[in-house]
Amino acid sequence: MDGLTFLGLLAVSLMLLFYALEENSRWFILAFAGSCVLASAYGFLQGAWPFGLVEAIWAVVSLARFRRRLADKVQSA
Repeated sequence: MDGLTFLGLLAVSLMLLFYALEENSRWFILAFAGSCVLASAYGFLQGAWPFGLVEAIWAVVSLARFRRRLADKVQSA
């Protein structure tokens, strides 16, 4: 297994793990966004730009969800 393939495996494995844990803490949403960035980098480096683009969009959506959860917590405090 080369480094690029390992990056892809790591990125999607982390995405799955953090997605499953999102209900436990808003920090898992942020971690999911980070793993989407890794998956996006993998997609672009591998030459599959549609995959890289979609993962970049998922990262932005996840960051927005994280910010919303953070704001909800501040307002309820």
